[in-house]
Amino acid sequence: MALIVSDVCVAADTETKGTKPNKQHEESGSQRVDLLHQQVIDLSHTFDKQTIYWPTEKGFQLIPEKAGITEKGYYYSSNRFLAAEHGGTHLDAPVHFNENGKSVDKLPLQQLMGEAAVIDVTAACRRDPDYQISIADLRAWEEKTGRQLVDVIVLLNTGYSQHWSNRKKYLGTDQLGPEAIAQLHFPGLDPDAARWLTEHRAIKAIGLDTASIDYGQSTRFQSHVTLFKHEIPAFENVADMSRLPISGSMIIALPMKIGSGSGGPLRIIAWLPNKNQHGASRKPR
Repeated sequence: MALIVSDVCVAADTETKGTKPNKQHEESGSQRVDLLHQQVIDLSHTFDKQTIYWPTEKGFQLIPEKAGITEKGYYYSSNRFLAAEHGGTHLDAPVHFNENGKSVDKLPLQQLMGEAAVIDVTAACRRDPDYQISIADLRAWEEKTGRQLVDVIVLLNTGYSQHWSNRKKYLGTDQLGPEAIAQLHFPGLDPDAARWLTEHRAIKAIGLDTASIDYGQSTRFQSHVTLFKHEIPAFENVADMSRLPISGSMIIALPMKIGSGSGGPLRIIAWLPNKNQHGASRKPR
């Protein structure tokens, strides 16, 4: 199976032996990504009773309904689950902080798949749990790659995914309820950097490995407001990004398609660039 990636569409293309390549894809300059021969990485945390949600939300609940051999002799199991939209690895749709923004079911698929631009700020975040990713951090990626942050999915690697199993380290507190909000400490995107991305660049989406695109001590959530005003969705609680190169990997991030939803659980995967893959490695311009 191969995936055809172009500037205007992303479509699965299943080929059989003897089938000639689609000339339309070749002529349009589309990039063919052979998923069967590339390393695919899951960037999603499992949803279970340990899944981290915002301190004011209840955790993920899996409620068994059936499990066993039926009267007709076959095994059958079924569960129900209860969960807030925003928890675990999930997507924030623009309507989350924009009254007129798109809901999760209205997001164009093209925004949810494409090349990843991985911004490594792990060193800064180790020094400061309240670190806010800056314009300088974003420009550093551009200087290293010789490219601008255009038509990419920006992933902010803070290194905080390594703390996922320790709620206190991940959030800055293990308390629950409204009183816990003031004790949140984790990195996020500086509002000035969010404005710079929306005014001077053209990204598809943005994600990071903490509980919020705004840092833990934010009270006005300005990065949310700015990004969602411009219809840029955010992925939160993304899993370990340490194996991703700073450029060249491809992302698919598909949320649960909840009608009118302000967000939803997200399965996000990345596949690493093949050295022989056309377009996977680009020299700085």
